[in-house]
Amino acid sequence: MTTSRTVLVTGGNRGIGAAIAARLVAEGHRVAVTARSGEGPEGTLTVRAEMTDAASIDAAFARVEQELGPVEVIVSNAGITRDTLLLRMSEDDFTEVVDTNLTGTFRVVKRAAKGLLKGRFGRVILISSVVALYGSPGQINYSSSKAALVGFARSLTRELGSRGITANVIAPGFIETDMTAALPEEQQQAYLASIPAGRFGRVDEIAATAAWLAGDDAAYISGAVIPVDGGLGMGH
Repeated sequence: MTTSRTVLVTGGNRGIGAAIAARLVAEGHRVAVTARSGEGPEGTLTVRAEMTDAASIDAAFARVEQELGPVEVIVSNAGITRDTLLLRMSEDDFTEVVDTNLTGTFRVVKRAAKGLLKGRFGRVILISSVVALYGSPGQINYSSSKAALVGFARSLTRELGSRGITANVIAPGFIETDMTAALPEEQQQAYLASIPAGRFGRVDEIAATAAWLAGDDAAYISGAVIPVDGGLGMGH
């Protein structure tokens, strides 16, 4: 039986974020999601927040704290892509992705940190990607922002690990979402050929990993990078 906690999932209105939020609700947690538009899954509280704006993140937290109590578990999942090869990538393409995916995580975790310290409990779960360490052509901005989350989690572990707070990274591989479904069939087959498991992952497989990290059984795991990628990135 997992202790019921107050959870905030960023970017929780679709894809991996929505699956994580739904799984945490099913496990008895009080779950809020941030979304720029749309709503989170049934049973969640949806709050509007823009990852590039600290004031909007602060307002979102204030509402969650008022309605559900102090946030104890953070799942930083909100992210964007601006894919293009380096020679064509504008500085804006680079900085916008980093500002949302990496600096957005900084803003969210910093806002949560005082409450985590006060409660002497915290689970910080950062959603990265197999491309963080494996690399991907056309994704220098995205893979950089996702690789940086590893250093973020490990430094946070060294700062706050003695206070009952853990920080871990999940690195999903190719997961069945609207984004992968939109790829040309040829490209999908090429990706499949490189995955030892021979299939794309499912969002519920990422959600199960996040639920375990959020629970009581993972209290002694921190600074870890957990690949959920069917073996694609082995050793990276």
